[in-house]
Amino acid sequence: METLPKLRILTVDDNRTNLQILQVFLRKLGHETILADDGARAVELYEAERPDLVLMDIMMPVMDGLEATKRIRAMASERWVPIIFLSALDRDENLVGGLEAGGDDYLSKPINFVVLEAKVRSMQRTLMLQQNVSDSLRRLQTISDNVLEAIVTIDTNATITSCNRMVVDLFGWHADELVGQNVSVLCAEPHRSRHDDYVREYVAGGPPRIIGMCRTVEAQRRDGEVFPAELTVSEVRLESGRMFIGVIRDVSARKRAEDLLRQNAERLRHYYEATEAENQLAISLIERQMMREELNDPAISYWLSPALHFSGDVLAAARSPDGKVYAMLADATGHGLTAAISTVPLLTLFYRLVESDPGLGRLVGEINQQLRDAMPVGRFVAASAVCLDQSRRQGAIWVGGMPDAYLVDADGKVSAEFKSTALPLGITDSHEEDFQPELFSWAEGCQLVLYSDGLLEASNQQGEQFGKERLLRALGRASAAERKDAMQDALLRHLDTTPPQDDVSLLLLNCG
Repeated sequence: METLPKLRILTVDDNRTNLQILQVFLRKLGHETILADDGARAVELYEAERPDLVLMDIMMPVMDGLEATKRIRAMASERWVPIIFLSALDRDENLVGGLEAGGDDYLSKPINFVVLEAKVRSMQRTLMLQQNVSDSLRRLQTISDNVLEAIVTIDTNATITSCNRMVVDLFGWHADELVGQNVSVLCAEPHRSRHDDYVREYVAGGPPRIIGMCRTVEAQRRDGEVFPAELTVSEVRLESGRMFIGVIRDVSARKRAEDLLRQNAERLRHYYEATEAENQLAISLIERQMMREELNDPAISYWLSPALHFSGDVLAAARSPDGKVYAMLADATGHGLTAAISTVPLLTLFYRLVESDPGLGRLVGEINQQLRDAMPVGRFVAASAVCLDQSRRQGAIWVGGMPDAYLVDADGKVSAEFKSTALPLGITDSHEEDFQPELFSWAEGCQLVLYSDGLLEASNQQGEQFGKERLLRALGRASAAERKDAMQDALLRHLDTTPPQDDVSLLLLNCG
């Protein structure tokens, strides 16, 4: 069983829990960890500690993983240090951007620790080969300085006239056995059969093929084994005639390392293609769950803008048999597919429960218990839930972990504000007292406004967030029918060309 060297691994993630988990896991594998919680700190530690491997998150404050990787790669170093990206971002441009920034591999979050261990072992083997190659190169350099490389001299008839003792180790021939033989005995086919013609053509005035250049050729040992070699040929003209000196280096180890890197790149490509196919199937399935015909209700207008292929923000709305409007806007932890999957039980249960008009407290409590039972620890769903009895102008609202909801009048002015008073869904078991909604009533023309934190936190190129002031200003500048478009326009003007870093969602409910 091969013994792989233990590594010093720089682990970079802005989530302290992720860092702690990675540290424990890597220590169990016998590796030493160096921890950084943002890209700038990672660059500092890389320069100071010079680790063997870097595990790099992409989305981080201060400096993201792509910029940190570029700066690390810009540092001159004789050693190649592999960088593996660990990120929830799985779009094509994110993967390509990571590789272009200098990354060598990619692993999506949440981390599959079996795959991570395999990737670390692969990098260990590659680094071991790299170390072997580096050691070989250093040895060859020392040998070259002391004229200890495989050196063969031939005359214009391609006959070996001398060779040094390194030829014995490299080719398996003794010097006295080679002197007098044609140098083609050291060549592999097809060059072995053509070598005399090459020499004759050059001696007769033809163009040089390899004189003065270093090139990779296939050489052949005495036992018939073919191996890649670097060959440098120089010409010396003496009074007694012309002589050619060949310096030969075995580059088998380097070629093996290059082949291994190509194989890793090919495996990465296949992994990406398989992941992309799975993502497309998942998108189709999740969209069928989300985009229900009940959302076409004239009392409802909404906007969902995912940061990735999948949205961790979801909304659901339907009418009970007696005409009450039930609606929920939810924001699952994380990004992309893992966040979207967390919302599937919520959607399924929401639409089933509304058919029996359960009341808002019971509906939210049952969804909470379902998520509590189904989701792993650390996963939860922030949500705002509403029930509107439009005939009586009475409503109920429950907010858990979401931004403040607003009841605005016909002019867009805030007439009531509903703050989060409960934990997000899926954290604790359901108790009736935790899901008592806040009751409210309204005047003619009022509208209820729900949104996710991705809307407030959307930042432009200057790092300015959209914020509550811009939100309230946009609400007050438009009529109820135009409010959704006004909000979209306001956010897009604020962002300019900067894409939002989180899912953005907005739900407007006409109370009348």
